[in-house]
Amino acid sequence: MKLFDVYPLFDVEIVRGKGCYVFDTNGTEYLDLYGGHAVISVGHSHPHYLEAMRKQSENLVFYSNSVVNSLQSRFAERLGRISGYDDYQLFLVNSGAEANENAMKLASFHTGRPRIVAFSKAFHGRTSLAVEATDNPRIVAPVNANGRVTFVPFGDAAAAEAELAKGDVAAVIVEGIQGVGGVNIPSSAFLRALRYACDKHGTVLIADEIQSGYGRSGKFFAHQHSGVHADIITVAKGIANGFPMSAVLIGPQFKPVYGMLGTTFGGNHLACAAAIAVLDIFEQENLVDNAAQVGTYLMDKLSQFPQIKEVRGKGLMIGLEFGEPVKELRRRLLFEQHVFTGASGTNVLRLLPPLCLTRKDADKFVDRLAAVL
Repeated sequence: MKLFDVYPLFDVEIVRGKGCYVFDTNGTEYLDLYGGHAVISVGHSHPHYLEAMRKQSENLVFYSNSVVNSLQSRFAERLGRISGYDDYQLFLVNSGAEANENAMKLASFHTGRPRIVAFSKAFHGRTSLAVEATDNPRIVAPVNANGRVTFVPFGDAAAAEAELAKGDVAAVIVEGIQGVGGVNIPSSAFLRALRYACDKHGTVLIADEIQSGYGRSGKFFAHQHSGVHADIITVAKGIANGFPMSAVLIGPQFKPVYGMLGTTFGGNHLACAAAIAVLDIFEQENLVDNAAQVGTYLMDKLSQFPQIKEVRGKGLMIGLEFGEPVKELRRRLLFEQHVFTGASGTNVLRLLPPLCLTRKDADKFVDRLAAVL
């Protein structure tokens, strides 16, 4: 048997990591400006994280959600306090797509309505309703194209409200910052107008913070830069620093009904231990503030390159738009300068480093980028 070929792969195997660096089978060191696609939040092989995982694995890795798991309650309390959503309820699952599926399903249960409004260039996952809410027809299978999702232009609150006024929209789902779509930042006016329209028409506002959340933008959630409160928030990626986990933060107006939602592996003991350790490190090392400060420093440095058409982002979620495809640039950065980066679409280089990135690390990247450019 061989692997089903779904990703184009760089010919590099990473076997070890430390902080913002990873190492291949030959011992070559790489500066990680990609963070395993925004997943590595507190850094590779953080000692506190590893110790928490070791201790928990020696006691219990998994038992079902049919019994009390006090780690879930501990995590929920900590996450609520740190995020500013302490009056919300928490449903733990396993991946970003799964979190978005459950968020949209819950909104439909709550309102009794069948339709979702999403935005151009949106990416919400590759499962049934999540992929239908993703603005990429190439990855939407015929079985998923059920007409339940209406797309309107990103940033156009009036177009969204026109759909909400029809009375059959359960939820509007919007990313705190669009990642796959090109690191596109919603304006505060746009998000506030969405909040107003949702309140006016009895529609649920879902903030997809899968990639932009968990401190990456310099606030715990990217939509908090606008002072907006979402009804439901979805998180994944950096929540457990690489251990598969995601969550749905659910407003107090939603009442649980047994059997409505469920999961086998979600919120298991090892996942919760990992997630609690991540929050420990966030507080001990002020990683949200570090993301804001180092991100601003790095974007200022990058703005000096005339080859870059636009530098955009918040915190350590940064997009560099070029006038040509970045595929060759990524390859040269990796193999000549030993830097991992990501991409959005064709022309945008995407930076999603661990939140422990230092100014010294940022300077190294700037120097290596300059050498390639």
